[in-house]
This record gives sequence, C-alpha cells and structure tokens, in this order.
Amino acid sequence: MWRRPELKKTYDVVIVGGGAHGLAAAYELAKRGVRNIAVLEKSYIGAGGSGRNTTIIRSNYRTPDGVRFYDQSVKLYQRLSQELDYNLLFSQQGHITLAHTERAMMTMVERAEVNQALGVNSRVVGPDEIARLCPELDMSDRVTYPIQGGLYHPPGAVIRHDAVVWAYARAADRLGVDIFPATEVTGIDVASGRVTGVRTNRGAISAPSVLAAVAGWSSLVCSMAGVELPIVTHNLQAYVTEPIKPMLHIILVSATLHVYVSQTDRGEILIGSEIEPYSTYSFASTLNFLETSARHATDLLPRLRTLRVLRSWTGLCDVTPDYSPIMGETDVKGFFVDCGWGTYGFKAVLPTGASAGRPSATRTLPRGNGFSPERRPGDWPPTSTLPAIIRRCFGLAIRAMRESSYWDLTWTPSQAEVATTVRSASWLHCMCCSPARGPAQISHLPSKPSTSPMRRARWSASSAAKRWPEP
Repeated sequence: MWRRPELKKTYDVVIVGGGAHGLAAAYELAKRGVRNIAVLEKSYIGAGGSGRNTTIIRSNYRTPDGVRFYDQSVKLYQRLSQELDYNLLFSQQGHITLAHTERAMMTMVERAEVNQALGVNSRVVGPDEIARLCPELDMSDRVTYPIQGGLYHPPGAVIRHDAVVWAYARAADRLGVDIFPATEVTGIDVASGRVTGVRTNRGAISAPSVLAAVAGWSSLVCSMAGVELPIVTHNLQAYVTEPIKPMLHIILVSATLHVYVSQTDRGEILIGSEIEPYSTYSFASTLNFLETSARHATDLLPRLRTLRVLRSWTGLCDVTPDYSPIMGETDVKGFFVDCGWGTYGFKAVLPTGASAGRPSATRTLPRGNGFSPERRPGDWPPTSTLPAIIRRCFGLAIRAMRESSYWDLTWTPSQAEVATTVRSASWLHCMCCSPARGPAQISHLPSKPSTSPMRRARWSASSAAKRWPEP
C-alpha cells in the first residue's frame, strides 16, 4: 500500500509515531508542500493506540468547547473516505448514553441543552423510545440498575480504525512521505537548545523539526530531548466476543456501569470500559476487567450471556492533570509534541492533523495554542492543594462502592467526608488526578484562579474557534 524507501540521512521533518496522529500530520504537511518528511514507527504502522481504540466517534459532550471541537471532528470524519479514496467503513448508527438514576437523567438534560444550543443533534429519550431503538436491552425493573432514560445522539458513529491508519499512510506515501515501520527512535539530538535530529536503530537522521506523536509513550520519548511532560500513562482495556448475526444497531454507553457496547462490521460484540486507575505500560488484560465488564454488559444485554470472548487487548492512554492535551513547540526549538489526549485521541485525529498543515511557511508545526507545552509541571497546584487534586482518586473509590449492591447508587459524599478521607489518604497524591473532576467540591480550593499557561481553566470558546477554523 505504500513504498519501502531507503532511509535518508536528512529530512526536513521527522515524525515519531506511525499512528493516526503522526500520519495525519504528515499527510496534511505534505498537502501543503512539505515533501521531505519521514514517519518513524518502532513496530508496525498503527500498532499503538490507533489500532487499539474502540472506534467511537461522537460530539455529545457536556461542555460547549468539547461539543464544538468534536462536532468539527465528526464532520471531518464524514467526508474522510472521499478525501482519502478509501473505504473506512464509517457508520453513523447512533449513540445512546443510558441513565439509571434521577441525577443521571438531569445530566442528560444538561448535555442535550448544550448540544442543541450548538447545533448538535442530541435529545433526551425515555424508556419507550430506547426500547424501540434497541430492542435487545433489558428494560425491566428486575435488574440492579433499571434504565430510566438516556441521551440519544444520532450522529454517533463507528469507523474501522485500522482503515483510517492505512488510508492516511497510503495518502501520505502518494504525496512523497517516507514511512518506516520497525524503526525505533533511541535518542533525540539537541544542540544549543535546538533539535538537530534523531537516532534510530537504523542510524542517525538529521532534521530541523521533530514531532513526537506517540500517545502513551510521550513522556519517555520527550525525555530523550530533555523535555519533561506532566503525563501519566494508564491502560485502557477492551475485548470482543465471537461473531454473531447483526443484533445491535446502535452504540450503547452506561456511565453508571462503566461499560460501552457496540457491534463491529464483522459481527463481534465490542465491549470496553474506562481507563484503569493505576499507571502502567503493561499491555496485559486483567481478569477483573473481563469479569466486571462482562457482568455489566450482560445486565444490559442478556443475549450476550451465551457468547464466548474471542480476544482482548489493551492500549495506553496519555493523561494530563487537567485532562487537556498538549500540542505545539516545546522549549527545545524545533521539537513539537502532540499528546495528552487520554481516551479521546482517536476522535481528535482529524482536527489535530489538519492543524499541522495550517501554520505559516516559516513554522513547520503550530505553537502558542491553548494546549501549548509552555505549560509547566510546576504550574500545577502544589501539594498544599492536595484535597483538590485527590478528588479523582476518591471518585474511583466511590465508584467501587457503588458497584456493590450494598451501597445506594445515588450516594454522594458530604464535604466533610471528602476532607476526612483526603486527610487520611494523602499518599494518593499523583499527577493523574484532575482538579477539574470529582464527586464533590472542596471548600479550601485556591480562591484566585491561576494565570499561568498551565492553568486549570477549560478551553475558551474563542480560543477553540481560533484553533480549529473551518477547513
């Protein structure tokens, strides 16, 4: 599908990472006239997160900025097959986020209002319409968590992730990009504060611009250039069952049960969950994940109980403290990063790839955007604000309690309970805990918002519009 060129000693741009982000950036740069580009991948093309995600494309988020950003992504994905001249098996079959409690229903209403205000097709649906949209769901009140309603998002889609990688690789190759699988970067050369090239298992390459798009391996690769990033790597597990005749014609998500389910084009039932709470680079699946997600999936869809698991896998997610990505040029001149996307990386491929081709001719890749690496680890809340940054870990403990039938699902801890738990669990402090998430608000958060580049604030609508203009 693409050439097997000889590795040259010099390139204008070297992209580390042969996944969707790296290949999309290479393609967009080549479209705009940059021809001497090399993409280096230590394994096979698409071996990382691009080939291990669960392929869901959607824009029904809760924040206005998230809705705008991913709505742009959905629109780009809709026409990607035509642009790349490749069948990507893109299927907009719809997406339902199920609600099992009154509070969850309130959240669905809030999300629907935000989505509709921004022109995204989402609406709250009741049990009767859910039963019509997905007859296989158990809508009875005999289950542990009866379904009370949900958020229906018709544009929600799935796509063949491998095909996206292959299509971008072929399109980039046709524009002259050199793609090198089995080429591992072992070092990044820096002189006088500027990147000068990379070292690989196949020899050294000189390049004035280097982009690292390696997702879960970002902190390790960037350390080769002396760049420290506030990224913690977590794994995300998923599995598929043996193939069956088409029965599930919509994507199902349950935040309460921490599970999502869809059926692939080959008939397999795809089941996934959220990231594991611990940091790891392991690709091993765990029995606990299989048992828990299988129990929850079969609670929703009883027909799955007779199916056997065909295969399971794990991908790596690069998570920042504020759950926002990091894009742009680092302190090392000419060294750029595209990372920190967490579990949303595949959805963000097209907007981020498109942004790589839009800067002026004097700059190869973007800098100064709202996701800038100019943010510093030291700008994050210090240890004295431990209660603020521990809420994510505390939320995981609450989730575990809620999964037990002995606990009231609607229980939310009081402020005093949170503070008491935090004081007795200070060892949980870690950079992966987002100060923007958690089950309760903490009274002694810093009253003055940070003005540093590594601010805790979410994206602003104006800056998001500037970063992602219409193509």
